[in-house]
Amino acid sequence: MNRKEILEELTHLSDYYCEGCLIKKTLNKEKGKKHAQTFCIKQCTVGEKLQKYGELLMTEPARNKQ
Repeated sequence: MNRKEILEELTHLSDYYCEGCLIKKTLNKEKGKKHAQTFCIKQCTVGEKLQKYGELLMTEPARNKQ
């Protein structure tokens, strides 16, 4: 998977699952943004996928623009 494909997948996952997430909205409202973010990072399966794609981005070399 190249860098562009990884970024497209990250965008797709975030737009499709995270934008209208009821759990995220509820936690944000009841316990605050920090708690909601912690949930997304540590307990949400989509958050886990986003992290794995982020790790792939760290290993994929950036294209030099010249």
